[in-house]
Amino acid sequence: MKIFCSRANPTTGSVEWLEEDEHYDYHQEIARSSYADMLHDKDRNVKYYQGIRAAVSRVKDRGQKALVLDIGTGTGLLSMMAVTAGADFCYAIEVFKPMADAAVKIVEKNGFSDKIKVINKHSTEVTVGPEGDMPCRANILVTELFDTELIGEGALPSYEHAHRHLVEENCEAVPHRATVYAQLVESGRMWSWNKLFPIHVQTSLGEQVIVPPVDVESCPGAPSVCDIQLNQVSPADFTVLSDVLPMFSIDFSKQVSSSAACHSRRFEPLTSGRAQVVLSWWDIEMDPEGKIKCTMAPFWAHSDPEEMQWRDHWMQCVYFLPQEEPVVQGSALYLVAHHDDYCVWYSLQRTSPEKNERVRQMRPVCDCQAHLLWNRPRFGEINDQDRTDRYVQALRTVFTVESSAASHKLLRKIFKANHLEDKINIIEKRPELLTNEDLQGRKVSLLLGEPFFTTSLLPWHNLYFWYVRTAVDQHLGPGAMVMPQAASLHAVVVEFRDLWRIRSPCGDCEGFDVHIMDDMIKRALDFRESREAEPHPLWEYPCRSLSEPWQILTFDFQQPVPLQPLCAEGTVELRRPGQSHAAVLWMEYHLTPECTLSTGLLEPADPEGGCCWNPHCKQAVYFFSPAPDPRALLGGPRTVSYAVEFHPDTGDIIMEFRHADTPD
Repeated sequence: MKIFCSRANPTTGSVEWLEEDEHYDYHQEIARSSYADMLHDKDRNVKYYQGIRAAVSRVKDRGQKALVLDIGTGTGLLSMMAVTAGADFCYAIEVFKPMADAAVKIVEKNGFSDKIKVINKHSTEVTVGPEGDMPCRANILVTELFDTELIGEGALPSYEHAHRHLVEENCEAVPHRATVYAQLVESGRMWSWNKLFPIHVQTSLGEQVIVPPVDVESCPGAPSVCDIQLNQVSPADFTVLSDVLPMFSIDFSKQVSSSAACHSRRFEPLTSGRAQVVLSWWDIEMDPEGKIKCTMAPFWAHSDPEEMQWRDHWMQCVYFLPQEEPVVQGSALYLVAHHDDYCVWYSLQRTSPEKNERVRQMRPVCDCQAHLLWNRPRFGEINDQDRTDRYVQALRTVFTVESSAASHKLLRKIFKANHLEDKINIIEKRPELLTNEDLQGRKVSLLLGEPFFTTSLLPWHNLYFWYVRTAVDQHLGPGAMVMPQAASLHAVVVEFRDLWRIRSPCGDCEGFDVHIMDDMIKRALDFRESREAEPHPLWEYPCRSLSEPWQILTFDFQQPVPLQPLCAEGTVELRRPGQSHAAVLWMEYHLTPECTLSTGLLEPADPEGGCCWNPHCKQAVYFFSPAPDPRALLGGPRTVSYAVEFHPDTGDIIMEFRHADTPD
């Protein structure tokens, strides 16, 4: 069966209907999942096994059968650990059918079918009784329902229901307890991801300052958490204002509540400064004594930084206070963690909240529209003064074409706040519908773009600017200047320190065969006729360049989009030793022949190949398949071949990279 999916093409701007296989959603879900990363997380797997084994022993020591309920079983790994540890039976619940089907196969292949029952339901739909999914309640509860924010995947409602309907009172739970930690900091860099700063523009008349509208300044920002690899933020980018504070704990062996709550901690600032950002993470203790612990703490708060486990399925959280507040060293304050059933947020208070006070402060919600239109890297990009300096222009009259009604309103507010509404005319139309009347009979002498579009995911999606330029070609005057004048697609072959794990084969995981997951991921990645690159913010994922960067394609914005494809192919030599995991691609925009903005590498690699990536943009990562054999990469000349095609009719870039000695 075939289905048709509507898609707004991010490059051309047109709406398309694409014919897809009936399993399209399944393939996309698997391809973008973090199952490989989780299965490679040895620290997580070892700690879970130790905790499960201890829980089974405690139940056995009481003379009881060990009956395990595993909510969100995924591959079935934790259920197989439970049976290996001596559990008498395990009920493994998995709501996502393709994963449940895989779990059945993995359990069967490992010889556990007689002791593990996979239930393809949401845990809240599971029934207990003679005719139910489970004949009786379980006495051991095993779960892995956590995200970077701990509760963002619905852990609290799932636990609440399980304790009421599926497990015995005071059951054993693995993990047994979770604790959320927070640290208050001042950070101009991170604060720039949430607030719009005044923009300083040097002109022939002196410095001009563009200010944000009042409601943008006062807006608390987007309500969603900012999850990042906090270990990649330099300590020089923030000032610590508080000790690490344990904010609240959840005992998973007892009845859990999903009701809204708040938890406060008194502290004395370590230094005076501006309270702006709360850094947060959690740990889970697998046993009641807290001897088996798995922590997400960043390196400066970790008990053994040299033994830290890299992971991408769990990272750290950045929360923004609604407004920055001055703090004075030694003057006591209260940091308050609020949460509902799915989200956490923070506030700073001068006086002590009442004990066990229910949440009175509403979850912060953007009311200025800016945080709904621009993501956090976009805020950082707009606040980048060096980037702004490159765009400084002296313009007498500007026509701004903006097809988004929400963007239109936001721009009007910005223009009004800076008394520019009489000099800038916003035309709320799609570019191809622009008329001479809209331009008051004038021809455009300068067509200016950044380019940035909210629909863009991959670097070349911003080529939408080229399609806009083509649509308004008839309105350009003789000798009209287009800026940027051109763009170019660049690439470099890299070795990742850790990111390769998200696409690496799982194979044997803690003694259990999970190769079926590899097959699922491979089928998902090979689903389309050609492989695709993935967007990743590489400033969070250290890598080494093994080749020199090279230019693949050039796009001339001074001319309309061509009718014929643009193609390039060739080979590139790997000049540094290492394991080549992927090709990284990015765009560079040439404002003028002398001035270029890069969305990828910002400077040449250091002698060891270390890379400095644009922190405001995601780069495209094309993982090599099959993965190279490290033993074959120890010496001798090595090359990577590539073939890249830009198709103007669809805006797609089709690519293939492979090691030159890889067989077809």
